Amino acid sequence: MPLDPLSPVPHSIAVPFWKSPAFIIIGAQLLFSISDYLGARAMKSQGFTPAAFFTWWFLIYTVIRQIAVFGQLYIYANVELGRSVALFGAGSIIIGNLMGYLLLSEKLTVPVYVGVSLAICAFLALALLPAGAKA
Repeated sequence: MPLDPLSPVPHSIAVPFWKSPAFIIIGAQLLFSISDYLGARAMKSQGFTPAAFFTWWFLIYTVIRQIAVFGQLYIYANVELGRSVALFGAGSIIIGNLMGYLLLSEKLTVPVYVGVSLAICAFLALALLPAGAKA
């Protein structure tokens, strides 16, 4: 079917950046990753004991994660579940590997980075490619 140059173009309403799904997904994933980093460091230094959970870091960890959960639930309410989960997965892989490299000085092998890249591409394909016909 040829495109009609005179047909009206649908108007889109601009969404403020703080309500855009990409901003909220990245923000939520950053908060989850920050809390993961905080928890991992605390668990390594204090060990997995009951006393470790009655400290300042656990309160901060819980508050950060709760804020991230609100962002995640906002996305689930406004974006299809399959696409949102795929975007959260890609964001988690990207942010986790960046934090590992930049903060923890983790150096992975080339085949592992190739695998990480393929995983990111797979998640993004699931999230961004058009959906098939609905039954």
